[in-house]
Amino acid sequence: MSKTDKTDKLIAGRTGPWEIVLGLEIHAQVASKAKLFSGAAVGFGAGPNEQVSLVDAAMPGMLPVINRFCVEQAVRAGLGLQAQVNLVSRFDRKNYFYPDLPQGYQISQFQHPIIGEGEVIVERDDGTSFTVGVERLHLEQDAGKSLHDQDPDATYVDLNRAGTALMEIVSKPDMRSSDEAAAYVKKVRTILVYLGACDGDMEKGNLRADVNVSVRRPGEGLGTRCEIKNVNSYRYIQQAIEYEARRQIEILEDGGKIVQETRLFDPTKVETRSMRSKEEAHDYRYFPDPDLLPLVLDPAWVKSIQDSLPELPDPKKARLQSQYGLSAYDAGVLVGDAAKADFFEAAAVGRDAKLTSNWVTNELTAQLSAANLEITDSPLKPEAIAELVRLIEEDVISSKIAKEVFEHMWAGEGAASAIVEARGLRQVSDTGELEAMIDRLIAANPGQAEAVKAKPQAIGWFVGQLMKETGGKANPATINQMLRAKLGGD
Repeated sequence: MSKTDKTDKLIAGRTGPWEIVLGLEIHAQVASKAKLFSGAAVGFGAGPNEQVSLVDAAMPGMLPVINRFCVEQAVRAGLGLQAQVNLVSRFDRKNYFYPDLPQGYQISQFQHPIIGEGEVIVERDDGTSFTVGVERLHLEQDAGKSLHDQDPDATYVDLNRAGTALMEIVSKPDMRSSDEAAAYVKKVRTILVYLGACDGDMEKGNLRADVNVSVRRPGEGLGTRCEIKNVNSYRYIQQAIEYEARRQIEILEDGGKIVQETRLFDPTKVETRSMRSKEEAHDYRYFPDPDLLPLVLDPAWVKSIQDSLPELPDPKKARLQSQYGLSAYDAGVLVGDAAKADFFEAAAVGRDAKLTSNWVTNELTAQLSAANLEITDSPLKPEAIAELVRLIEEDVISSKIAKEVFEHMWAGEGAASAIVEARGLRQVSDTGELEAMIDRLIAANPGQAEAVKAKPQAIGWFVGQLMKETGGKANPATINQMLRAKLGGD
């Protein structure tokens, strides 16, 4: 029905252009061994209800006790998002009923969150960037999980997740396309993973997003928004936004009105469907939790957390460009994964940085992906890649042969140098031997030799023949130079 113009991000409808307005609420599970208000363990893969304390199950008389480490992680995340740390915050009760919420309310933060306004600079694929404002980050406890597929006549409840600490990061409505929304989530995830505040595992639901979508005519005020709950992949975020925007535009162009509601995204049908009418704050009857005192942070403690922060993605990207001469694109690819950036730096010591970057982000990453391995589990260590790059730099092997050597390295046949010698893959650079090959080739193909004089690019035919004759082991630079000298192709 509609098509997004990538220049101005407007959508062409039947009755004129429309603009999408997007705001996101990212729910990030705090990386902690214990829950927010109890000592129960946190971890993926435990049996049903094996990680539940009396507090999590809301047994009578059980009182919450704040987990100091979870507070520290929230402060760390706020500092990484360039946001204001509020030295005084408060926990509130958010009242609503769910079968997997034993208390009948969620301990969250409403009027006084632990983290205030901040901003995130996000890079687009074309190298440009945009800024998304962060409205707040607050701490809250997660609910349990209802299981509907265990019995045709009953719903089972697993409370392992109940009470797990979440950071809800609320953006301002600063995004205007599905691509921008996905890029924003990716950037926030990268920052949180760098900080160690969240593992960012979207497949396990440890990081997910609620997407608020509305449409409007360019220049008009904000339209009525619909919230799409718990979307847990970049692709699904994009698909949900694109479907929902089209749905709203069609309703408005047909003379209807948008009903503010909460919707779910069905990835199988690639569509959103209504879940419930959208609640407002008063529907939840927020009030201060009487069992928890206001949270007061020591400025010196916050300063110590700030001083302990690792190098974050943006400064690291700038440093990789400056220190190694990498392009913005190459540096951006590396810093997207902190472990990959560390691997690169270890391999690039004394080596050609661009060449090293290419091997890490292309061949090595492809093999790891095929083997379903993270770079931290790579059987090839940085020094192995560094040695392979050295052999290319010193013209011992060509780039083409290097790929063959890499395959043997991956198969566990040993170091690059040993493989080159054992398999006779050393590049042919003996000018006497190459000259004899060239003379024979020219003598056998006088017509091709004449063609080079009229069309210098035709020299490539001779290069190809020589590479074929030497099994790809001829030094391309050397044979090009020798061919030009003999044929005059330049």
